[in-house]
Amino acid sequence: MNVRLLRARAYLSRVAEPPAPALAELVAEVGPVEAAEWVHAGRVGEQVAGETGVRRAVHREDADLAAAAAAGARLLVPEHDEWPADAFEAFDAAGVAELAPPLALWVRGSGVLRTLSGRAVAVVGARAATSYGLHVAGELGAGLADRGYTVVSGAAIGVDGAAHRGALAVDGPTTAVLACGVERPYPASHQLLLERIAAGGLVVSEYPPGSVPARHRFLVRNRIIAGLAGGTVVVEAALRSGAQRTASDAASLGRPVMAVPGAVTSGLSAGCHRLVRDGALLVTRTEEVLEAVAPMGVHLAEPLEAGAARVTDGLDAAAARVHDALPARVARDSRWLALESGVPIGAVRSALVALERRGLVEHRDGRWRRCPAAQAASTRAAGA
Repeated sequence: MNVRLLRARAYLSRVAEPPAPALAELVAEVGPVEAAEWVHAGRVGEQVAGETGVRRAVHREDADLAAAAAAGARLLVPEHDEWPADAFEAFDAAGVAELAPPLALWVRGSGVLRTLSGRAVAVVGARAATSYGLHVAGELGAGLADRGYTVVSGAAIGVDGAAHRGALAVDGPTTAVLACGVERPYPASHQLLLERIAAGGLVVSEYPPGSVPARHRFLVRNRIIAGLAGGTVVVEAALRSGAQRTASDAASLGRPVMAVPGAVTSGLSAGCHRLVRDGALLVTRTEEVLEAVAPMGVHLAEPLEAGAARVTDGLDAAAARVHDALPARVARDSRWLALESGVPIGAVRSALVALERRGLVEHRDGRWRRCPAAQAASTRAAGA
């Protein structure tokens, strides 16, 4: 990698607070080296100056690259083969300033970002998640990773952490996108989790080493989570939340947005229900998520089983009505059954023969009654 180019990207990563749409446009036009020189000299337009003027005299690119190396991290730039160009193409197509593509990404871990983002799903949600939300996030994380999909999230307490842990539980790939420097364990309680993520996947940030987390940075980094994934699943979210922002960014990027339903009385599911009302896909299991993000015709979700089979499954309408007319414990003749079921006497006799062949009725002394074993099985199926 060209050292001059790398230093220019590192400089621009430090001087501009993401997103920096005007600076990103300048870099696309003249390249990172020339753009860095123009920014440093103050020879830029008003918009770029507004994004870089405060920090343009800050030259910490060498220190940032050294700090990253000391933490086992590296700077990934669009000129690198590992850069997930396909994932970020949608940023330019969206034409939204808040969705400006990152100028560079600081990454820590053994994974290859381009490979990890090739088949990836974001699983996000509330920090103050319920036990239900944590369970669902963990199941989705494990299910997706077990099928070879990278689980992308923000490493926060709650749904994010549960999704990462679910992927790690099956030795699957996962990527954490931070709102601070990649060498900084945030939240502190997730230090071990972040180390485990880096061991097999990646910890990613567009903020240089030493950057501290800030409220606006969490919202800004959500576009990276949405961009690195082929679709976003919101497990639990209030009406106003960071997860809602991630879903909004995913929709703006043209990616599928999915939401897990919850109790209508739960405030932490209100955001999910709003998303569904607004057009998000309701999902309840891994197979339904994969059906939404995989190529058409791949990973089609099998319908859920309707429940335990009943002894009367497959009966035609007449036989079902005759069987229903039979009392539970009393034998009746065919004329009585015709009156009770409303089925003509000839059809009743044919139905009784069919029911007898299936072991559902028995004939005694000119009358018919339900077989005790079939009656017990029917009762158990109804209870199920």
